[in-house]
Order: sequence, then structure tokens, then C-alpha cells
Amino acid sequence: MIAQIVRGESDMEVAATAQDPFDAREKIKALSPDVVLLDIEMPRMDGLTFLEKIMRLRPMPVVMVSTLTVAGGRATLRALELGAVDFVSKPAGRAAGDAADMFAADIVAKVRIAAASAPAIARRGLHVTPGTGDAPATALAVAAGNAVIALGASTGGIEAITTVLCGLPRGIPPLLIVQHLPQPFTRLFAARLNTLCGLKVKEAEQGDILHPSHVYIAPGNRHLQLGRGVSGYSVVLSDEPLLNGHRPAVDHLFSSVARLAGSDAVGVILSGMGADGAAGLLQMRQAGACTLGQDAATCVVYGMPRAAYEIGAVQKQAPLEKIAGEVLSALRNMDKVPSSGRL
Repeated sequence: MIAQIVRGESDMEVAATAQDPFDAREKIKALSPDVVLLDIEMPRMDGLTFLEKIMRLRPMPVVMVSTLTVAGGRATLRALELGAVDFVSKPAGRAAGDAADMFAADIVAKVRIAAASAPAIARRGLHVTPGTGDAPATALAVAAGNAVIALGASTGGIEAITTVLCGLPRGIPPLLIVQHLPQPFTRLFAARLNTLCGLKVKEAEQGDILHPSHVYIAPGNRHLQLGRGVSGYSVVLSDEPLLNGHRPAVDHLFSSVARLAGSDAVGVILSGMGADGAAGLLQMRQAGACTLGQDAATCVVYGMPRAAYEIGAVQKQAPLEKIAGEVLSALRNMDKVPSSGRL
């Protein structure tokens, strides 16, 4: 089915199909394809093991083919951590009608995105799975209770968000995240992050009271916004229509933070396709917040950060590995985190 979809595009060609990873390895060596579509479940070697070998020996754009199940979700998240550009979900049963058309459109769009990401993949080389590092082991006391951090990402965001969170110490203000993912991926992503970094990470629930050192991930298919009540900041979830083609949408989060937190906020936009988050980040900057964007050299897809930068929403661009440090610097400048202590 996938080969037929690719052959139907005038600007795409199926270089080869492979029976298993050993067959694929030889064909990749011989044909140097621009993009590899890789199933997680394969004979003789699983897709994750093969992906890790690809990213170690010959980094190249890979799109995973996965199932919308808990097991499939865990494997897909691991693949994205290992360096896969994106994933497509297998349609249930034999796809027909609208489902088949949507699957075909998803394949085509993500192959094009993956092909465009080749320079970033080549620069990255071997992907190192983020560990907990030593920054989260250093507890910091928050000097004021009004600060909040908001972060948005899409394609390439799994790796980027993981890198940023693993560089942030305990004691930071509450952090709200929108990553374009469906269920059950957002819940699994939150659980995975909770094991990798020193912060408490959870999928956001309606009415959650925000606490320092806590991270709240927008659930799949629900918008995440900042709310405020008698107990302080809280989580507001909604089923409003898609915005910029997404639910959750980064713009919904950023706009709410601009309204309620104003200059007591830091906004961060990371790797992603399209322009979601640009308008909201501009609102945050106009409200006095510090706004940061991932630079082109370290983005898998320099789409969302570019859109935000071009309209003047980004105060400072930085490489992915320096984003966490920039967030801490912004917080110190706001007097929300004391300058003493080792980071």
C-alpha cells in the first residue's frame, strides 16, 4: 500500500522495498535513498534496533510506520528519541474511503518533510538518548510564585523537548507544553519524560493546580490553556475547533499565557512544521515575556521557529543544547530564580 502511494506522486520514486532489515541494509548501501520508511515490527530484527544502527552508522531521514496502540506508542516514542523524523499510523484493518485518503496524504506529507530534513539529520550524527544529567539534581528555590514557562513543538519536538527538560533543574516555575501528538502518545510521552528528567511530568488534566518543578503536557486532541483561580495558576482544557490545523494548538497555550502571566513568563518555540505558535509567541513578547526560539541548524524542521522569528516574536534564537540555559537566564533576569547555586 505504501509503495503504491509513493509511486503515485510525480516527485517521488520507490528506490526499493526490503523483506527484512538485513535486506534493507544492503539496499540502503547500494541505492542511498533520500528517505527510509521503517516498520517497527519486522522479521529477523525489530525496527528500533535497526533504526539505532542506521542513526549510528549512516544518519538519514527515517519515517516510522506504527500502530495507534499503547505498545506501538511506546515503540514510536523511542524511535523518535533515537532520531526518526516522524511517524505515520497504520489504518485499522483495510483502509477504505476517507481513511485511505488520509493515510495516503499523511505518508506523502511526512516523506516530503523527512526529505527536507536531511541536512539536519546529517549534521546530528549519532543521536544520544538524553539522560538525567546533573542539572536536575540541583534543587532551586523559586523566589516568586507568578512565573510560568510555556513551550511548543511539533516535528522533531520529541527529541527537542526531552533535551530541554533534561537540562532544567528542580525548582523552576511550572512548565506547560504543547507537542502535536495524538492519544495515546501524549500520555506515554509524559510518562517517558517523567523517567528521564528530574522534574515531575504528567499529562495535563482539567483543573490541575500548577506547581514549581512540574511539567504539564497537553493531552492529544485537547487544547491546553493557562487558567487562574484562588489557588494560583491552573490547567484549562478545551475541545474548541482545530487551530492552525491542530488540537492541541501551541497558539492557544501561548495566547493564554500572554493574557494571564504577561511579563512573568518565558515562551519557547522548538522544531516543527508550519506556523503554529508564532502569533501566540508574538502576543507573549508584546506582553513583556521573554521569548526564545530554536535555531535553524539544530531543528529537524525549521518551520515554527522560523515563522515566529520572521514576525518578530522571538527575542533570541539558540541551539537546542543551549535552550535550557537561556530559560534559566531569563528566569534569573526576572528575579524568579536566585543566582546562587550550581547549575
